[in-house]
Amino acid sequence: MTCLNLLTDIPGIRVGHCQDLNLRTGVTAILFDRPVIASGSFPGGAPALRETALLEPENMVEHIHAVVLSGGSTYGLDATTGVQAWLREQFDNTPLPQGTIRVPIVVQASLYDLPQGGQTTWGRYSPYAEMGHQAATSARDGAFALGTAGAGTGATTATLRGGLGSASAITPAGHRVAALVAVNAVGTATIGDGPHFWGAPFEQGDEFGGLGMPAHLEAEDLRLRSKWASVTGTTIGLIVTDATLTKTQARRLAMLAQDGVARGVFPAHLPLDGDAMIGVSTCDKPAPLRQDWTEILHAATQVTARAIARGVYEASPLPGSAALPTWHERFGCKDTP
Repeated sequence: MTCLNLLTDIPGIRVGHCQDLNLRTGVTAILFDRPVIASGSFPGGAPALRETALLEPENMVEHIHAVVLSGGSTYGLDATTGVQAWLREQFDNTPLPQGTIRVPIVVQASLYDLPQGGQTTWGRYSPYAEMGHQAATSARDGAFALGTAGAGTGATTATLRGGLGSASAITPAGHRVAALVAVNAVGTATIGDGPHFWGAPFEQGDEFGGLGMPAHLEAEDLRLRSKWASVTGTTIGLIVTDATLTKTQARRLAMLAQDGVARGVFPAHLPLDGDAMIGVSTCDKPAPLRQDWTEILHAATQVTARAIARGVYEASPLPGSAALPTWHERFGCKDTP
């Protein structure tokens, strides 16, 4: 199987985007060919979530059908309605035993990309339900856009434009592990005021510039460079493996992905962050042995950190003088010293 260094390197996953460049926001829908086992980790101080309570290991629902990432803060949680509607349309075309009702289970995390002051330009209802439906309709396997796309359209960090990033890996035992992350952090993905990424120790090839770490870290590099204090930020996403896991293990997977958030963003998990990671098992391969399970968790931290850096690295400019610069606008090509 071809490795694209994307979430879709794991079979049975489709990703679709919808974005509005005028509103500077968007939606990403992640659909599964078969229901998957999932749980989550939500240590951020200001999360915007939908249907995540059912992911708790002690709760009854075992499987979900889709994950949605969006902009729009709590307005953006309407995107689940559109994805759920699309799934219901597919269910209606599938023969079922008489009297059977299938309810699409969709989990969502949203980030804050609203204009300063929180003013919106839509009418009574937000556009996110329709955007969710469009994102689900466009979902495909294979390659998909990164950076300023889908949920990453309006994303920012403290110093640069954020974006949507993804990365994948294969463990020594052959399990695939992949992450998809929308980076809208209160902190930064880059070190100080330079071009180097906090996730550099985990980089594969030159997937986000190949610059490595700076020769020295100065005290100034560790200074807090947070967004304006009244606005929240968020790093949201999902971490997926093809190994068969329990819900409790899926939660552990999400927790290790949060370690990747802390390695890719500095600082992370602040009171104004809504950091959320959803752990998913597609169950395509048998349950891992103990050492194999440890390797999956080890990979989860690394691919999450890599996905964060790629999201910022792949961002594209947005119109308007108020827009933060992209990594490439500020630092140029990969051979930046």
